Amino acid sequence: MKRRAFVLLGVVGIALLLAFPLRNSVYEAVIIPVAYIVWILGLLYHAADQSVWWIVVIFFTLVLLGRSLLPKAKPIGKKNIPMKPVVGQVESLAVWVKKSERGRYFQWLVANRLGKIAHHALSRRETGKTRSVFDPLTGSDWDPNAGLQSYLETGLHGSFTDFARQSGLFARPQKTPLDHDVNDAVEFLENQVGNK
Repeated sequence: MKRRAFVLLGVVGIALLLAFPLRNSVYEAVIIPVAYIVWILGLLYHAADQSVWWIVVIFFTLVLLGRSLLPKAKPIGKKNIPMKPVVGQVESLAVWVKKSERGRYFQWLVANRLGKIAHHALSRRETGKTRSVFDPLTGSDWDPNAGLQSYLETGLHGSFTDFARQSGLFARPQKTPLDHDVNDAVEFLENQVGNK
């Protein structure tokens, strides 16, 4: 706060020191041209008939009223801004797979989506029973290896926060169920969906 007061005091002091010696320059460079422009505008105002000014005011009022009543009228030459295309589920999953190299969160997003697909595939097999999301991924003809089962279960029921990376210069990354090969999970789910 004190520094700001000293700076402000310094600026005012410099302005006062320069105001007296530069008053003739400011008078000639700023005051006289501004006064001349105001005088010319006053002459133009008094030289025109009052009816001309009424016509100008009515014209501008009609223009503003017309623009407010027609807000959707587009001016000629204005370009439309292109909209971003909607990203579908498959495309967003492909982006997550690509980003999964950068961290656990995207690895978990991919595992979560594949776990939901596995849940949906198992739900479609069971007729008459509703399947809870919290049920384990088991069913008839459901025989993934232990690593894949752990990957899908972790994606469906786990969280990326369960596998936070250790920080430190020499910390070795620990292997988690989220490190399972995505291609293996996709091939297994394709076979399961095809066998329904």
